[in-house]
Amino acid sequence: MSASLEGPTVPWTAVGHTSTKASVYGVHGAEGKTYWKAFATRRQLRSQSEAVEWASLPANGVSGEHRHTRTEEIYLILSGSGELLLNGGPRQVRAGSLALTSVGNIHGLRNTGDGHLDWWVIETLAPATSSVLSGSPAPEGADMTQAVVHDLFEEKRVDTKGVFSGPLKQVEVIDIAAGGERAVGRPGAELAVYVHAGEGVVEAPGLTETVTLVKDTCLLIEAGSQSTFRATGVPLRLLVVTLAVEDEGGEK
Repeated sequence: MSASLEGPTVPWTAVGHTSTKASVYGVHGAEGKTYWKAFATRRQLRSQSEAVEWASLPANGVSGEHRHTRTEEIYLILSGSGELLLNGGPRQVRAGSLALTSVGNIHGLRNTGDGHLDWWVIETLAPATSSVLSGSPAPEGADMTQAVVHDLFEEKRVDTKGVFSGPLKQVEVIDIAAGGERAVGRPGAELAVYVHAGEGVVEAPGLTETVTLVKDTCLLIEAGSQSTFRATGVPLRLLVVTLAVEDEGGEK
């Protein structure tokens, strides 16, 4: 990062990198160690979201099976290979595998490769959970019970409609050629952006501050703002998740 990014005019929040991470033991009841990084929690997020995180399993490591009772969650495999345990059934996963797990489903993950298995985790509140927290009546029939796995690197864009009912609306891949640029931003949604490969910078209109981007950098773009991502030297691959933000009238 080339400058301090404090202040209300800066459209990027929760900039972080996986070089600083924690070691966690016994994740969801499994034995062994997992590496973990929280890029943002509910305090930094305007959408009805719980957390934006990264996790890594060493060879033979396991993240234990557990049921989601109040949140919708994605697992996006960043590197390595493994076995996703989804409602008791094993699914082989690799870089680009995107699992959408809605309320009521059980998932876990096992590293079956020789190296680390890394994945991006974003957890959002289901409408019924948001209602409980706000004290408003819970919506009827809003929560789904589906769980599906996509190949994001093949499909390039995945819409969560019909699986998720909360703020997480879309997951996409943005590839920028070396020397190229791309404007990124959404009205009514904050964006979680993960640098999967390459290097570059991100800048915004009217600001002299920039963020230097390298592999495994994650940042949030505030709702309604525009940022320009530039690839410097080598192509830049971004993974982008759209998190809808409620307006003052409660609409998304």
